[in-house]
Amino acid sequence: MTIFKFEPIYKKRIWGGTNIISEFQRPKMSCDEPIGESWEIVDRKENQSVAINGTLKNKTLRYIIHNHSNMFMGPNWKPKNEFPILVKWLDCNARLSLQVHPPENIAQLLNGQPKTENWFIAKAKPNAGLFIGLENGVSKNQFQKAIHQGTLKKCCQRISSSEGDSILIESGHLHAIDSGNLILEIQQNSDTTYRVYDWGRVDSNGNSRELHIEESLKCINFNISNPEIINYKSTIGEKLLADSKHFRIRQFNLNKNDKIFIKKKNQECMIIHLVSGKIKIGKEIMKCGEQAVSPYISECVINLIEDSTFLVTDSFTGNIQN
Repeated sequence: MTIFKFEPIYKKRIWGGTNIISEFQRPKMSCDEPIGESWEIVDRKENQSVAINGTLKNKTLRYIIHNHSNMFMGPNWKPKNEFPILVKWLDCNARLSLQVHPPENIAQLLNGQPKTENWFIAKAKPNAGLFIGLENGVSKNQFQKAIHQGTLKKCCQRISSSEGDSILIESGHLHAIDSGNLILEIQQNSDTTYRVYDWGRVDSNGNSRELHIEESLKCINFNISNPEIINYKSTIGEKLLADSKHFRIRQFNLNKNDKIFIKKKNQECMIIHLVSGKIKIGKEIMKCGEQAVSPYISECVINLIEDSTFLVTDSFTGNIQN
């Protein structure tokens, strides 16, 4: 077995669209509702990735880890632990809510889970942007007043987004994605989000989505510096995108017919995310938009069928409490 590929799990969202299906030439959905998220790799009670290749085809990620832990995760992994990373595509056809994810110490008090995430902008329309953090000098008191006055937008820093941008968003950092972005999100395995503002939006039945203002105010770090945005779209070779205590992400821009051996850090498994092009790993071909796990037991030698950009996520097993 060289790599494991999984069936995407599509999520309808009020802000979603059709780009995940059209951009990656995936089978059309039977419904007309907008798809906002595709959960590409997930190991949670409520959602389970299912393998679509190899001898463990049709088995869930939880089954694979529980029954084949040494092969998949390595000898030091406890099979009871969930896979620590959740990978998504986000099709942001409309603006997402202004939100925050709880830092670890506060998450425990709120019965939630911390969530540090990295955004990689695969596509961006000309006026696309991101809300990341607060404008300089905005205090907690000013922020609370803006909530009641409906002027939160003035408190938030909006930046333009471009294809190839990469941004690490730590837990506790206020953020929102504006319309016009197709984003690969690599995150801690968490589904805890607190909405502080949803731009006055209502659904087709005239209902607003639930807000979590009290929880948000406990989670937002008003002293945190806004994250660096990096872009290596035009750089050939390997570049580091993120190196947090939760995961490391590298970007590879390589040419057709190139061949590269990706060494596994600490001999653990790793995730390959194909952003553009086509590659081959062992006997398996990966197409644009696909993700795969290279298990602990396998070497990872990648052959470029086309000029390609792919990301590699690793260093995510060492910080899990066993």
